Amino acid sequence: MKFLPAAIALLGSHLLGADGVARPNILWITSEDHGPHMGCYGDTCATTPNVDRLAARGMIYKRAWSCAPVCAPARTTLITGLYATSTGAEQMRSMVPFPAGKQMFPQLLRDAGYYCTNNAKEDYNLAAPGRVWNESSSKAHWKNRPADTPFFAVFNSTKSHESRLHGRSRAPGHDPAKARVPAYHPDAPEVRQDWAVYHDGVTAADADAGRCLKELEEAGLAEDTIVFYFADHGSGMPRSKRWPYNSGLQIPLVIHIPEKFKALRPPGYKAGGESAQLVSLVDFAPTVLSLAGIEPPAWMQGRAFLGRFQKPPQPFLHGFRGRMDERLDLVRSVTDGRYVYVRNYLPHLIYGQHLNYMWKTPTTRVWERLHLDGKLNAEQDAFWKPKPPEELYDLQSDPDEVKNLAASADHAEIKARLRNAQQTHAATIRDVGFIPEGERFARSHGSSPYDFGHGENYPFARIIETAESASMLDVAAVPALHKALADPDPAVRHWAVLGIHMRGQKAVAESRAELLGALKDRSPCVRIPAAQALAQFAPESDISTALEVLIAHADWSKNDVFTALAALNAVDALGPKAAPCAPALKTLPEKGPSPHGRYQEYVPRMLKELRARFP
Repeated sequence: MKFLPAAIALLGSHLLGADGVARPNILWITSEDHGPHMGCYGDTCATTPNVDRLAARGMIYKRAWSCAPVCAPARTTLITGLYATSTGAEQMRSMVPFPAGKQMFPQLLRDAGYYCTNNAKEDYNLAAPGRVWNESSSKAHWKNRPADTPFFAVFNSTKSHESRLHGRSRAPGHDPAKARVPAYHPDAPEVRQDWAVYHDGVTAADADAGRCLKELEEAGLAEDTIVFYFADHGSGMPRSKRWPYNSGLQIPLVIHIPEKFKALRPPGYKAGGESAQLVSLVDFAPTVLSLAGIEPPAWMQGRAFLGRFQKPPQPFLHGFRGRMDERLDLVRSVTDGRYVYVRNYLPHLIYGQHLNYMWKTPTTRVWERLHLDGKLNAEQDAFWKPKPPEELYDLQSDPDEVKNLAASADHAEIKARLRNAQQTHAATIRDVGFIPEGERFARSHGSSPYDFGHGENYPFARIIETAESASMLDVAAVPALHKALADPDPAVRHWAVLGIHMRGQKAVAESRAELLGALKDRSPCVRIPAAQALAQFAPESDISTALEVLIAHADWSKNDVFTALAALNAVDALGPKAAPCAPALKTLPEKGPSPHGRYQEYVPRMLKELRARFP
């Protein structure tokens, strides 16, 4: 055994694994809110020399997706290897209990002897199950590790974040005239300026990446370290960020694996190469474990695509949209790399629901103004209209995803295949997003949404069957929805009421007695949509009763935050019909009970908007 100290000395900073093989350092350089708008991906407007050089030494992934088109649920999926739709953490922002008996993946790395640092953003929607990092702060750095210890380090740049678009103190560095405006955006000066500013942010994030890479090189660790560069989701521009299209989910992913660790490379890896393999953020946790020589636990829902425990490529990537801050929604998407299928479970809601944060971006405001002035073409105007239940796009012929092929007979087989993939995925991961958020908290009290969703008391089949029937808008389904109103599960009844509401005035008129009965349901997630349906479509005699129900539920001092928020969203959706609520809106409280401080801003935002509309 006299050779062992010498071997360790030769390994430098790397400890031997249990099998005697050297373990790599792993460096993640991450950025925010930008898609593959980089030189190495062929973007001619981009200025990204540092990541381009990394790509020349490593490999880019052409079909990499986030799982969520917004940061907190995306990062939650990233840190766990579990879909946020499975853990109940898909809402933006939220905080839910962590699944029992599981860990965030840096904890598994630390248990195996890695020094794990995060500099500095976390933003998870799951409560951490104990200490996750050796250090997580603006001072966290791999340099602080003990001698002869492998590291896993994350450095995150915020310089490409959406907020960069909100205020402008100077002209953009990139030429707005050279910016590519996607087909869904109007070609207005403000839009071009925002796209130019967006490219400025990507360049600034690239510069941060360059500093990290230079530091690694100067420390003599470049050949001992596997490097990832990626973003948390797609562009921060409106209709990219927050939307689970390819435009909101496709990310740049550049990976360099030094020759020393060539055994950990995937098939076909070469310097300057490209991979068409489908990978997404849910795969990153098992992949890092695999690179470190740790077999990923069976409970992880992602697949390792590098390292000793690589799995066969997955055939589909999955995306999702839940509540976005103060606005409610439920969307699921899937791609096979060419086609993108989008399933809208709340198709009566317009795409462009007013969201306080998104309206700080000039593009959003000018886009809305042009819509109100009637100056948009059909592709641009679609954002301001209700959604179809299903969407299908061919990225090969329609990279901006504006030509919906869902009704195309020539694409029926493709749509059916992707729809089945989406439904199978939801059943496999036990998607808990079909339970209203407040109801989900109530049911999982004392455990976690994940544990409830994987238990015997989650009637997933009945809930999803009703949600599918409700949201496809087939008028022949109304009798079945009436029957579902008698189901013992409130989530089933919730979807039954929504299904009646989404079909409009005729269905509501035919269901008046049932909806009046639903106003007395024991669950607020049934009473609120019933009141909204009656207030919007029922006879004049029912409107005042329905509005009274909504205002009673909007009182945050007497209801939980989820009930108050749902009621205020319902009031908002009524438009002018909500005018009689004006006096009550002025007196509703802006504080109340919630499970975490993350939820405290949403009710006040809705009240502010409604009070401005109904002074």
